[in-house]
Amino acid sequence: MPDETQPSASPGVTPKAAYHHGDLRAQLITAVRELVETHGPDGFSVSEAARRAGVSSAAPYKHFKDRHEILRGVVSEAMDRLRAAMEAGAASYPVGSLEAVATVGRAYVEFAKAEPGVFRLVFGLTEGHENAPDLLAKGEGCFGVVVQAVAACLDLPPGDRDVQRRAYMLWSLVHGHSFLNIDMKTKVTTAEIDDWAYLMAVSRAILTAPEG
Repeated sequence: MPDETQPSASPGVTPKAAYHHGDLRAQLITAVRELVETHGPDGFSVSEAARRAGVSSAAPYKHFKDRHEILRGVVSEAMDRLRAAMEAGAASYPVGSLEAVATVGRAYVEFAKAEPGVFRLVFGLTEGHENAPDLLAKGEGCFGVVVQAVAACLDLPPGDRDVQRRAYMLWSLVHGHSFLNIDMKTKVTTAEIDDWAYLMAVSRAILTAPEG
């Protein structure tokens, strides 16, 4: 009998057998991520994600309980990629430099611009997060990258109150800038807003201001 999880391939569909190690869960997350970018988190169908992965419409439920859990999987994977990008950015400049701090922010902004649908999903899918310690930990991990860069710049321990305060201020400013960009709200000003110049100016202002 034919394998019900592997229907005949159609144009634009890659059969399950073609995937490395048959990692269907990861391929479904990729398919849903692409659909979220095109149709938004409420506009995609699980059956379309399955079609893109080259499997039956029932196959996703072997890996995810329901649609919400699939979206949670997309968020979890996105947070991993965001943290990795932020860490790579910080590592591209000398430890303790303002540039190392600013480039963490640049990774954040560039992620938002490249994947606005997923970026919105990460910060909009709040239902159940209080019961999702894994997602909470990943969010803290992303913020922790900012904290580490700030701590190195100020030559203080990460747990220092001033480090935490300044890291939060930086994160909130960069977060707002990211949303203003993907919402096309930066056009309200006639000034040219260059991301790197903005991030350096903000980092310098926050990290060289007197404590308190």
